[in-house]
Amino acid sequence: MVEAFVGSWTLQKSENFDEYMKYLDVNIVQRKLACTVNPQTVISVENDVITITTKSKIKTTTIKFKLAEEFDETTADNRSTKTTVVLENGRLVQTQKWDGKETTLVRELKDGKMILTCTMGNVVCTREYVRSKDD
Repeated sequence: MVEAFVGSWTLQKSENFDEYMKYLDVNIVQRKLACTVNPQTVISVENDVITITTKSKIKTTTIKFKLAEEFDETTADNRSTKTTVVLENGRLVQTQKWDGKETTLVRELKDGKMILTCTMGNVVCTREYVRSKDD
């Protein structure tokens, strides 16, 4: 099922991202920069290892993991988290925990698009990605 996510995805639409980053304690300069770019996310699978690379003009981050196994992640905003990703009802559910806090990033496929829903507390951000033309 993870194979359905494999490919390159480009951000097309974003709602409430600044508010979500504010809730994560991202400083205003980083927030303003992050809101100006349309990152590309590349998802690949080799054996049972999933790789998610997010590229933008500002920064590139890569995580490699096996489903349901906790790993150390350094996020784009430099948080050090304990992260777990599970496949749940056809969705990739990523949970990041740090300093007694927690956020969830859910990737799901709808109408040929990848929808990323980021939730922390009562703040919800939705980011819509389309397959890149080179895919």
